[in-house]
Amino acid sequence: MKKIVVLTGAGISAESGIKTFRDADGLWEGHDVMEVASPMGWKKNQKLVLDFYNERRKQLKEVQPNDAHYALAELDAHFEVCIITQNVDDLHERGGSKRIVHLHGELLKVRSTLDPSIVLEWKDDLTTEHKCSKGSQLRPHIVWFGEEVPMLEKAAAITSIADILIIIGTSLKVYPAAGLAGYAPRNIPVYYIDPKPQLNYELNHTKNLTIIGEAATKGVRELVNQLIKEEA
Repeated sequence: MKKIVVLTGAGISAESGIKTFRDADGLWEGHDVMEVASPMGWKKNQKLVLDFYNERRKQLKEVQPNDAHYALAELDAHFEVCIITQNVDDLHERGGSKRIVHLHGELLKVRSTLDPSIVLEWKDDLTTEHKCSKGSQLRPHIVWFGEEVPMLEKAAAITSIADILIIIGTSLKVYPAAGLAGYAPRNIPVYYIDPKPQLNYELNHTKNLTIIGEAATKGVRELVNQLIKEEA
């Protein structure tokens, strides 16, 4: 069974109503991203950061997966699929996909500030009163600017054995995630779906590249139908 690796960014979630800071000149829901998505911001004002992610959690409950999420899940019946996402929402899971790597963390999880291995499922508000089993403050399980990306090595290993690579809804500007295409085997088919595609270094050096200049819901559905038909 062929292996498909799918790299998704904010564009696929945007069609479900989740806003992205890159659409608003560096502001994320009215906040400077460094205030709410950096170790410096956390150190400066924990309550602001916690309140910000509490609101994002509430927003996530109000949105649903879109057809791009559902279409990707349909690939599981025909291919060995792994989705590597830069998104912190759970829309791929709710859309039915089974194998998902979250590069930048998960909104519905929190972790200990003392011991990063202590990670908890979390769907409600998180406050300064919430501590881990070792007594330290819990924080959002999100990879902030300036922090290491713990899942990057796993994602690179998965990409390195892909038979097909699909990239959806990402500006390909945020490294190291944007560099994952460089780990894919040479000459495999690479599909890039984005209404405003921007080629980075890795894609400029990709020989078998197909650009689909569409929004995720339209472009993904078309590509999924094509791949399933070709595999039949």
